[in-house]
Amino acid sequence: MTAQLIDGKALSQQLRADVKARADQLKTKGIVPGLAVILVGDNQASQVYVRNKVKSCEECGFHSVLEKYDASMTEAELLARVEALNNDPSIHGILVQLPLPKHIDDHKVIEAISPSKDVDGFHVASAGALMVGEVGFKACTPYGCMKMLESIGMKDLRGKHAVVIGRSNIVGKPMAMMLLAANATVTITHSGTADLAAMTRQADIVVAAVGKLNVLTADMVKPGAVVIDVGMNRNAEGKLCGDVDFDGVKEVAGYITPVPGGVGPMTITMLMVNTLESAERA
Repeated sequence: MTAQLIDGKALSQQLRADVKARADQLKTKGIVPGLAVILVGDNQASQVYVRNKVKSCEECGFHSVLEKYDASMTEAELLARVEALNNDPSIHGILVQLPLPKHIDDHKVIEAISPSKDVDGFHVASAGALMVGEVGFKACTPYGCMKMLESIGMKDLRGKHAVVIGRSNIVGKPMAMMLLAANATVTITHSGTADLAAMTRQADIVVAAVGKLNVLTADMVKPGAVVIDVGMNRNAEGKLCGDVDFDGVKEVAGYITPVPGGVGPMTITMLMVNTLESAERA
């Protein structure tokens, strides 16, 4: 058996076409979805991510504002910029690119963003809404993973066992909550789990999100399982790869996401979806 690929690029294009159509509809009412992106410092990976986000805004017909600041920017100055954007009616989403310089408290900055503009889904209010099933912004990466599952006909996961590898606030925890909301039985595993393979071999769905090469190998996967690889790593040759031993696992799994071209494109697409929904609520 060779697993079918879940193509994140192709699915992203479909979703973005819908986002653009809805954005065009909003424009007839005089509303242009607006996203503000703040970049502090010169982290090269962050610069690439930010560039891709701004480009995606253009493709979807959004208004985007990119604010770049030196690493010497103070926490107070950054908080003042966030507050100004909170009060700007032309901005529907605010994204502060992480990581921030060490002298700035990430948590304090995220919490300063208005929950109504928290399109990254990182605010405590967004996390709380997800926890209790209220309307709020979903963290973009796990939201994208759920759309990938829907694309292969797995919308209602009743009777399915999902195992999440990782417990971060950005992916692992919200991923578990979204799977639970879709009626899956969910197990969260992490560095303190005694026998990871015993857990993953029971799983109909495995989401690997720890940033560690080959954390999931073929002998750890139930035949026919769906494997979602959130990891972004470099192997010994410098090639971009995920957390999953792709070549081995694809011979056992029923579906698998590639890296690159899997979850990555979906993350930015769901940021566009969240920004659009914010504008629609405005």
